[in-house]
Amino acid sequence: MPAISTRHVSFLETGRSQPSREMLIRLAERLAIPLRERNPLLLSAGFAPVYSERKLDDPALQQARKAVELVLAGHEPYPALAVDRHWSLVAANAAVQPMLVGVAPHLLEPPMNVLRIGLHPEGLAPRVENFGEWRSHLLSRLRHQIDATADPVLVELLAELESYPFEHPSQHVDDYGGVIVPLRLRTDRGVLSFFSTTTVFGTPLDITLAELAIESMFPADSQTAQVLMGTARGKTAL
Repeated sequence: MPAISTRHVSFLETGRSQPSREMLIRLAERLAIPLRERNPLLLSAGFAPVYSERKLDDPALQQARKAVELVLAGHEPYPALAVDRHWSLVAANAAVQPMLVGVAPHLLEPPMNVLRIGLHPEGLAPRVENFGEWRSHLLSRLRHQIDATADPVLVELLAELESYPFEHPSQHVDDYGGVIVPLRLRTDRGVLSFFSTTTVFGTPLDITLAELAIESMFPADSQTAQVLMGTARGKTAL
């Protein structure tokens, strides 16, 4: 598609020209408008929706589901999980389960929300060594997502998470130059330290896939790596 001239964009902004379907799609991409919002944009301009929305267990997304499971399994012995746009757990590899020991059963009932598990007083919160730092990191990510989507479910989730009791104890803070925020988790094997990365589908045409994220956790020190390797071999809890 040829470049869009400044003059043409100006005509679109003032209503002197009507955008084509392709132009709307291109502008939405450049503005990073979420796929979920692009169908209403197209409809308002008189065009048919472009992006489908199926459940992940839909036969049409079978290959995508297999790809997700392959990525998760390939990340073992390190934890990895897939979440939807509301942070509900979609899938997880075997390395995640040992981290959930001690979490209250009601938090593990489907749909499991990973932010709720991470910050709830009956979840992982009591075991997180740097809880204040980790809590701030997760809530910041959630606020950023709300700013981009204005999703009412996420707004309600944020209000719930902020309502959990929280004290500000002095705590160890790792110095990673502000690049990453580690998760320091107290376990029977000592304090384990992780950092995480987020992977999304590059060019999805389905809304469900566009909103799916894979959270992959890596050991932030050699002790954590050794414990995870040993846990995987022995199939024991952390």
